[in-house]
Amino acid sequence: MDSVLNCLKRRPDAVARLVCFPWAGGGSVHFARWGHVMDSVEVFAVKLPGRESRFREPFFQNMDQIVDEVVAALLPILDEKPFALFGHSFGALTSFAVAERMRKLHNVEPVHMFLSGAFAPFSELRLKSQRRSELSDEDFLQWLTAIGGTPPELLANPEVVRLFLPALKADLRVVESYRCARPESPLFRCSLSCLDGKDDLPHNLQEWKCITSGEFTIRMFDGAHFYLKTPGNEKLLLDYMSRHLETSQLDYL
Repeated sequence: MDSVLNCLKRRPDAVARLVCFPWAGGGSVHFARWGHVMDSVEVFAVKLPGRESRFREPFFQNMDQIVDEVVAALLPILDEKPFALFGHSFGALTSFAVAERMRKLHNVEPVHMFLSGAFAPFSELRLKSQRRSELSDEDFLQWLTAIGGTPPELLANPEVVRLFLPALKADLRVVESYRCARPESPLFRCSLSCLDGKDDLPHNLQEWKCITSGEFTIRMFDGAHFYLKTPGNEKLLLDYMSRHLETSQLDYL
C-alpha cells in the first residue's frame, strides 16, 4: 500500500480519510502534506508510477491500470472509517473511475467526492477537445504556460522539461483515451462538490450532477486552473473539505 498511497501524517483518531488524486504529471507530496494541516482528517495521496519513489516504473497506458492498482490498495483500509475522494483535473477523472469501480464491484462508496477543474467524463466538450498529448514539445510548453500552475523558470529549464514532460504527456494520453457513458441513473448516493477557478476554462460543472442522488454543490474560487496552489485558496479549500468530512461522520454511524 505504501508504494501507491502516500500518508505523511497518520491520525488514528481522525473522523474520516481523504484520498487525493494528482493532476496530470503530478506527484503525491502536494496533497499528502495536507495531512499536517487537516487535524481531523487522515490524508492519503495517490502515487502513480514514473515519478517520485516509483520513477523507474513504466507509466500506465490506460485508466484501467490506474483503477486496478488504486482500488487494490484502498479496499483493505476503507472499512475502518468514512472516506472521501479529492481529485483535480486529471485527478478528478481518475478518482471518479476508481469510485465507479468500487461502487459497482465492491458496493463501497465515499461519503463525499470533491471533483475539481474537470469536465465530466462523458461531456461532449471533453470528448471533442484537442488531444494535448499529441502536440509538439514547443506547442505543449506554450499551452502549459497559458494555463499556469508551473513556474516559468522551470519551463525555461531544458533539464527540468526533459524530466517533467514524459509523465505529463503519459497522463494526458490516459485521460484523453478514457471514455465513459453518461449514466442512465445515479451511480452514487454520496454528496458531491464540484470546484473550479473562476478564470479557468469553463468546465460545465453542472454535468457532474447526474452521477449521484446525493447533495450537489458547485464552489468557485478566485484564480485560474491551478487556483488551489495559491495559499489563500488552499486554506479555503481545506477548511471547506474539513467541515464536510467532520459532519459526514454522523451519516456514517
